[in-house]
Amino acid sequence: MRIGKQDQPFTAISTADEHTITIRGKDLCADLIGRMGFVDYYFFLLTGHVATPRQSLFIDAALVTLAEHGLTPTVQAARMTYDVDPAAMQAAVAAGILGAGTVVMGTSELCGRFLEDIVQTGSRSGRSLESVAREKLVQRKAAGLTVPGYGHPLHAGGDPRTRRLLELAAQHDVAGPYLDALTIVERLIPGIYQRELPINASGSIPAVLLQVGFPVGALKGIPILARTAGLLAHLHEEAQRPIGFLMCHHAEQAIAYDGPRRQGPAAAD
Repeated sequence: MRIGKQDQPFTAISTADEHTITIRGKDLCADLIGRMGFVDYYFFLLTGHVATPRQSLFIDAALVTLAEHGLTPTVQAARMTYDVDPAAMQAAVAAGILGAGTVVMGTSELCGRFLEDIVQTGSRSGRSLESVAREKLVQRKAAGLTVPGYGHPLHAGGDPRTRRLLELAAQHDVAGPYLDALTIVERLIPGIYQRELPINASGSIPAVLLQVGFPVGALKGIPILARTAGLLAHLHEEAQRPIGFLMCHHAEQAIAYDGPRRQGPAAAD
């Protein structure tokens, strides 16, 4: 049964025959292997364009920024899944990546789309970014929504990753409406939400990437690709120094049962 419309049944990414593998019009063996680094190859796969030096630099910086952040829920899920079936590393990686949602990891995309909305609305209407940002924040507050890309439970005083990324942007003359919108929103938040919420890494990353021409629709792939590398490191360590079942044990100790007590004769034993 056919579902939906597939009026253009084509792919522009790759094709292969007996002798060659073609990727976006380039020969994999002759043009890419040993000639293009993985970060540039990733951008080339996404867009069909060769990354500029600035695009390459900031995509690489974003991936390094997000690859690792300790024993996060995604890491714990991956380690515990690995311990259940060490032969299925792919399942453990998948268990961790499935946690890329609206609270953890997926916020880079949400913040990027929020910034894109501010910038594009301002461009279409001729209004200032500050006016548009204020309106959007008031709307989010009234709807009971948080602001993706701002605030962090650990880095409450400011995310050190954001400081470094914005320093890097300044060093390489990366500036423009997306970075302007990022800082304007941070400045406006206390007056609307009655609390300070500093820019976190999931805010600075999309702002910088959008500013250098990274596609907004591919932003969620950045934390997914980055955390895959981090999860593989954790799983390699788990195989040698397992802690997954220990984490499970501590969870059982930390969380008390408060459900109904047993009833009847068995309860008196």
